[in-house]
Amino acid sequence: MNQKEQPVPATPAKVILGSDHFDNQARAWDENPVFINRAKQIAAGIVAAVPLRKDMRALDFGSGTGMLSFPLRESLGHIVLTDASPGMLQVATEKIAAQGVTNMTVRLADPNHAVAADEHFDLIYCSMVLHHIPDTAAILQTWYAQLSPGGWLCIADLVKEDGSFHGIDVDVHHGFDTAELIALTKTVGFAEASISTVLQITKEQPLGPREFPVFLLVAHKN
Repeated sequence: MNQKEQPVPATPAKVILGSDHFDNQARAWDENPVFINRAKQIAAGIVAAVPLRKDMRALDFGSGTGMLSFPLRESLGHIVLTDASPGMLQVATEKIAAQGVTNMTVRLADPNHAVAADEHFDLIYCSMVLHHIPDTAAILQTWYAQLSPGGWLCIADLVKEDGSFHGIDVDVHHGFDTAELIALTKTVGFAEASISTVLQITKEQPLGPREFPVFLLVAHKN
């Protein structure tokens, strides 16, 4: 399913998308049909690829308002939502309370690190977050260490592109070479990993609409 977004205007200097940027968007985030459909498709991809269980403890890294976790909550045990944006987590907290959800908690976190090193999970997942993290290898190592034996890692993000998605002046990774990313997960220690395309995002470009594929990487720890 194609999803259409408006272009991000270029700026004269590199722009780092920090927590303030997402705080400012938090209240309107769940009203965006593109984001809603994206989360549903990624959640469906995770359900299809990972044998989810009610006793699994999960970490939603860079959770935002919890848009990806809410469709998964009935298939999992406890879910920790962690994000660097207090505004996003405030919206998530309000949603949890309004819907009477009992198996989700929120936690403010540094965007370049996960939670405490001695805390372990059966499933770690993130959506459109990896391209914001400068050191890809380091965060993969952190996630690997925090997964329990037999745990799963699911990453949804952009396939490598030329910088047109965010604009070349935005300081993020311009997607990822999927073969290189699979190789990196195996270097970190994952026993197996696979990648599939879960959706296409359509964005307006100077020469017309352009599609940007989003992959879902699924890696398993022995």
